[in-house]
Amino acid sequence: MLRLFTYNFIFNIIIYMKKFYIHTMGCKANQFESSIIAEDLEKNGIAQTKNIYDADYYILNSCTVTHKSDSEAMYLLRSAKHKNPSILTILTGCIAQTEKAKLLENDFIDYVIGNNEKLTLYEILNENKNSRCIVADIMEQKSFNRVILHDMSKTRATVKIQDGCDNRCSYCIIPFARGKSRSADAKFITEQINELSKHGFKEVVLTGIHIGLWGKDLGLELLDLLKEIEEKTTIERYRLGSLNPHEITDELLEFLSASQKFCPHFHLSLQSACNKTLKSMNRFYKVEDYLKQIDKINTRFDFPFIGCDIITGFAGETEEDFRITTENLRISGLSKIHTFPYSQREGTVGANFPDQVDEKTRQWRSDILKALSTFKHIEFINKNLGMSREILVEKHPDKNTGHLKGVTRNYLTVLINSKDEQLLNTLQNIKITDFKNGKIYGELI
Repeated sequence: MLRLFTYNFIFNIIIYMKKFYIHTMGCKANQFESSIIAEDLEKNGIAQTKNIYDADYYILNSCTVTHKSDSEAMYLLRSAKHKNPSILTILTGCIAQTEKAKLLENDFIDYVIGNNEKLTLYEILNENKNSRCIVADIMEQKSFNRVILHDMSKTRATVKIQDGCDNRCSYCIIPFARGKSRSADAKFITEQINELSKHGFKEVVLTGIHIGLWGKDLGLELLDLLKEIEEKTTIERYRLGSLNPHEITDELLEFLSASQKFCPHFHLSLQSACNKTLKSMNRFYKVEDYLKQIDKINTRFDFPFIGCDIITGFAGETEEDFRITTENLRISGLSKIHTFPYSQREGTVGANFPDQVDEKTRQWRSDILKALSTFKHIEFINKNLGMSREILVEKHPDKNTGHLKGVTRNYLTVLINSKDEQLLNTLQNIKITDFKNGKIYGELI
């Protein structure tokens, strides 16, 4: 009888345990923070579920870079409420930070929790069980959370080293959503990297909102941190998040080119390849300078991957301005171009500029650069054919073929001629042999 009572007690706990469903939009910083939220909720007895109909809470960690992302967020929240009317919807992330109280005018949103508070989401829910609420203060948080180890299904881990941005680019709402730049302590970062290494990770990605500003509030520079990582961590590979071109100094390049841990994978926040447009955007560099910088990177490394961000159709961008951008990108040594049409964000200077470009033209220009990006990426892949490369074998084989796949230091995903699962999450030397039907193939050396 006692055993039956125990079974029934445990069964009732499982049945009535509250559950949450979490959806993440946007950047790697958001992805990292969602893992913090999930772990905290699970630690406090709220289970994660992938079934929205079974969830008590729907958490949307949002992005507000464009109007499209705002619209998508509203659609997802409305859809969650429609699918499960009893679910409590929680909007957090950058939309929650910038829009705040205005969002509770929507009856499909129950909680609005800003970027500053989302990492204590459980406490907020516990204190506001029976009421709709908004918690979104000014962004001044200085602390950084430790790495998350409960999800060991990934091969590469993310370490958040910085948050916020001090720039005031005329198109960008993010400084209002993330606050001033603040840096995690170098010792804290190296400890987190070593913890990940101890648990089997071979590679980390250093992420943040503007990692080139790391150390500014500490009287240090990003290079100081990278030297610490090189000397005081056991991680075998690391990558950098997005940098502004003028942040990649000759001293930084010299250090990185001699590093045994750095993966030659650069992502440059360029935004335009026309000086007139860059000035209007309030960007503090010129095209000719960063084209030379790209050439330096290509000279110092063995076929480095160099990607970039480009906005098309910013206010005042003429056909001639766009032609200049296209031509400069064509002659550049870039490997890939991430492009998206300009989105007017209320509260930014650019939203009130005259000569706004119509949305159809913005999208058409973006499509042209996407085609150019495809050409440049194929060109980059072909340069790597026949080359020997080190790959980090992914933990999950290719779904279609069952063959193992891995990522090279210069950011190419390669299928290799093996199904040996003992190679999962190991570093292997391969030769890149073929590129067909959009896939890159290689063989073990």
